[in-house]
Amino acid sequence: MSMMPTGAARVAGVTGWPVEHSLSPRLHGYWLRKYGIDGIYAPFPIAPENFETGIRGLQAAGVSGVNVTVPHKRLAFEIADTLDPAAKLVGAVNTLVFRDDGGIEGRNTDAPGFRLNLEAAGVDIPAGPALLFGSGGAARAVIQALLSAGSPEIRMLNRNPGRARELLQDAGDDRLKFAGHDPETVDISDVSLVVNTTSLGMAGGPDLDFDPARLPPEAVVHDIVYTPLETGLLGRAKARGLKTVDGLGMLLHQAAPAFEAFFGTRPEVDQALRAHLLEVM
Repeated sequence: MSMMPTGAARVAGVTGWPVEHSLSPRLHGYWLRKYGIDGIYAPFPIAPENFETGIRGLQAAGVSGVNVTVPHKRLAFEIADTLDPAAKLVGAVNTLVFRDDGGIEGRNTDAPGFRLNLEAAGVDIPAGPALLFGSGGAARAVIQALLSAGSPEIRMLNRNPGRARELLQDAGDDRLKFAGHDPETVDISDVSLVVNTTSLGMAGGPDLDFDPARLPPEAVVHDIVYTPLETGLLGRAKARGLKTVDGLGMLLHQAAPAFEAFFGTRPEVDQALRAHLLEVM
């Protein structure tokens, strides 16, 4: 079912810098049409130095809320008046809900989105160590998901030692270890899961410099980047015969609770939705 928005339409969107790569407008647009909701979901590109001004402006204009993508997840955490438990644990926000009382609620749906995506791909949180690239908001969510699921060790690789050590301190868990910035110096012979939480590999940008050849044959490689669907990392892992998981499912699963917050309906994540997005990618 579809309908043209009216003057009473609820408005929400996604903000990032840049944001033109985001599939969120097509994703939420699909759900708006499917459920016949009088609503609009739009991209809002906001430069980091203008983040607070832009968010306050959207709130003043009557927008219901926004999804938040890189590089704004920590800024969104700081601007929120209240935080849900997941956002507090992760220390980052991927959804801002503008309340009727004028407050801004920060939520994080990345951790359950990551976990549900692995489950949908038939992957359990492994018993062996995980290797993680990145230290931003998405990395924090993935770390929280892995630790809460009982992962025995997470080896974090990052080019910024300061940010990595800040994350270590915030996590407060000895299972998370900073392994430096060079994957060639890290033992990965026993790694069960590799997760790229950086934007490296995104279309038009540089690739993640990591060769999965040294991984054991049962390892799973997951890239949260979804444009392109098969990043260079996933392509190299597939060539080695490793199981791979793309980032599209995480996008779908983390978006469902945000859509419910913005438009009042809990949407279904199914194969028809994935097929729709694959058609436009």
